[in-house]
Amino acid sequence: MLKSKKKFVAISAAILSLLVVGAAAFAQKHFIVANALRPEVKMQLPGSVVRDSARVALDKSTVVNPGEILDWIMTSENDGNAPALDYKTIGHIPRGTEFVPGSAKADGAKSVFSIDGGKSFSPQPMIDLKQADGSTKRVPAPFSIYTEIRYEWADPLAPGGTLSASYKVRVK
Repeated sequence: MLKSKKKFVAISAAILSLLVVGAAAFAQKHFIVANALRPEVKMQLPGSVVRDSARVALDKSTVVNPGEILDWIMTSENDGNAPALDYKTIGHIPRGTEFVPGSAKADGAKSVFSIDGGKSFSPQPMIDLKQADGSTKRVPAPFSIYTEIRYEWADPLAPGGTLSASYKVRVK
């Protein structure tokens, strides 16, 4: 009886040791994955309008008037511990406004535009325009139908780094 009791204790100790080692290995793998290098980009998009030579910040309750120019500034900051590769950011062109040509600005970024709600982007979106003879012709889309602007940076957004981009829209 004493021999079987010792055997049982030895087997129980071995099983318990395997469980502890397995749990430790799982926890270590989880810790490594949780602390993996990754970017964490936070973006801000404040808007403003110039009235009486003063810049007025936009919020949900701000009333804007036809003809006013709204200035949108996108700021992206990488709070992570790895660079954000192929970083892109998208600004929406609100309904009831139209993009102001030439206002897209961002150091080191390429600007591309969408006319289909962000499904596709192009440096100069094109539309098919029906001609008098029934044929169609590809022409540049009018700025009034632009829906989004995307900025694409070739260089990574480094940890602790900040990127800015801006664009303007006119209230219809």
